[in-house]
Amino acid sequence: MTEMRAGAAAGEAEVLWRPDPDRVGDTRMVAFRSWLTSTKGLDLPDHESLWEWSTSDLEGFWGAIAEFFEVVFHSPPTRVLEAPVMPGAVWFPGATLNYAEHALRGPDGDLAVVFHREDGLSSQLTYGELRRRVAAVRAGFASLGVRPGDRVVALVPNSPEALIAFLAAASLGATWSSCSPDFGARAVADRFAQITPTVLVAVDGYRYGGRAFDVRPAVERLRAEIPSLRATVMVDYVGGTPLPGAVTWDSLLAEHADAPLEFEPVPFDHPLWVLYSSGTTGLPKGIVQGHGGIVVEHLKMLALHSDLGRGDRFFWFTTTGWMMWNFLVSGLLVGSTIVLFDGSPAHPDLDVLWHLAEQHRVTYFGTSAPYIQTCLKEGVHPAERYDLTGLRVVGSTGAPLTPEGFRWIASAVGPDVQIASVSGGTDLCTAFVAAAPDLPVWLGELSCRALGAAVESFSEAGVAVVDEVGELVITKPMPSMPVCFWGDEDGTKLHEAYFDTFEGVWRHGDWIRITPRGSAVIYGRSDSTLNRGGVRMGTSEFYRVVEGMPGVADSLVIDTSGAGRTDGELLCFLVLDPGTTLTDLEPRLRSELRTNLSPRHVPNRFVAVAEIPRTLNGKKCEVPVKRILAGTPPERAVSLDALRNPAALDPFLDLARDLPHVTPA
Repeated sequence: MTEMRAGAAAGEAEVLWRPDPDRVGDTRMVAFRSWLTSTKGLDLPDHESLWEWSTSDLEGFWGAIAEFFEVVFHSPPTRVLEAPVMPGAVWFPGATLNYAEHALRGPDGDLAVVFHREDGLSSQLTYGELRRRVAAVRAGFASLGVRPGDRVVALVPNSPEALIAFLAAASLGATWSSCSPDFGARAVADRFAQITPTVLVAVDGYRYGGRAFDVRPAVERLRAEIPSLRATVMVDYVGGTPLPGAVTWDSLLAEHADAPLEFEPVPFDHPLWVLYSSGTTGLPKGIVQGHGGIVVEHLKMLALHSDLGRGDRFFWFTTTGWMMWNFLVSGLLVGSTIVLFDGSPAHPDLDVLWHLAEQHRVTYFGTSAPYIQTCLKEGVHPAERYDLTGLRVVGSTGAPLTPEGFRWIASAVGPDVQIASVSGGTDLCTAFVAAAPDLPVWLGELSCRALGAAVESFSEAGVAVVDEVGELVITKPMPSMPVCFWGDEDGTKLHEAYFDTFEGVWRHGDWIRITPRGSAVIYGRSDSTLNRGGVRMGTSEFYRVVEGMPGVADSLVIDTSGAGRTDGELLCFLVLDPGTTLTDLEPRLRSELRTNLSPRHVPNRFVAVAEIPRTLNGKKCEVPVKRILAGTPPERAVSLDALRNPAALDPFLDLARDLPHVTPA
């Protein structure tokens, strides 16, 4: 592999946080290690030895997870793993279980859910009340004809109704799939229609940024475009009139108020939910994950790596269209209280989520790296305004967290707070490079590879390298890897997505460097690399410099080298703050990039645009824009319905018409 800038040498990394030795002894990670010693005779004195064992003895490790966390099997497995192959690994063959049964194990009086909407609407549910409501909706779904294997889809915000409907569907053995109500109707139909659902659950509207939005026209369109639907269940969320012919949520609860709570035992790999790829370059792929794989993976991540359990308050800012919602609701698996927030994280200002953390003494506060960067740039200092003494961890994902973001958390939130910068993907519905309660936090680094995740950095030759930037790969199967892609009967699309580059090895599509300590740095997507004069660099490093400049609100960098261009350029598109001009900013940007990145990575051109095109989940559209600039017709390069702001593509389409191309694409 050609050289890629790797930042500071491994030995020079600055430690921002160290675990308190007195606290470490009380963590679930240490309890698990002690249990392995006493019950299995394993001597695993530290995290590194535990990780080595977890990735070399897959059956031993995942079998221990199921045993330690008392996973309830209705039919026992014949073994843990048939063969360590990818794709096609068969986990816990013969076992039956149910995700919802594990999520609803908390004591009656324990608080299960705290809910806040941006306009002040709030509620709380104990585990006992949650069980009663799930039982009622479960019976309601059954009365509407939902059977094991049927699909229940939902156009819902991050609310108790979404959680209850999901658990009700899962308890029946039905398969769940959700979209956030701010998705456009076409984007929702592209996702839901392909899985032929039986029942649609939808809100009448939602609130965001101080405004109310009517969702009923989108629901009408979905009902017309999805002929498999037998019923629509409407939730009165903003006071709208229910649609004709729809069943109301309240009537479903009332008519089945005394229903018993039961759980359909299903095979380990029975589809629990369908998540979706971004869909920016075609129909979104339906990523199917199984009941058992999610149960054992999320128990591991939430109890061991996140150290969550009874008495903890777990929050992550997310919508129902992002995999982090699925991860958040799994906080119930470990008996925690999950904190749901629906609305804008910046309404009326950026303090709203930190106020929530104070109000409910949130233990683990999860958010996105862009939100942290925004707080940093806006000078937010939560610890000065709020009592955050209940806060133990700040989690960040969605993009690489910059070193400046790490420093902001340490100074503005608190030096005693662990920074859990994690990386994973919708594909496995988890993080596989993460943090651990018994490991330090090094500036700009993810503390470890997750237990059971055989993550490596591969050179172009397919050789594992240390302290060099390479392709992020997973060399051994994990239980939450997709059971399949929906409709991909022969597995061709699944194989093309992950296994085409290195046979039998999962290629994730990120650049990663693994340090000799076992920590890691993520450098962005490997399919949108900046390759200038043979020097490769991840886009995250570029954005760190550019978006750290006063006057820059957002940016997108595209390297057109080797993309059908006769004279490839490095192009930087900028969204400028009001009052900032490109003429004033460009000389400073060039100087900053030359000094802090490399002379080869100073763009040929800077272009001011009104906004950067983003997916429905807020990710920058690097690859689609690169394809457009290479001359690919826009209808083949990107699906407009998969974008949050499709009009943002217009300047790129205009520019593509003026650029020379080798051949018309």
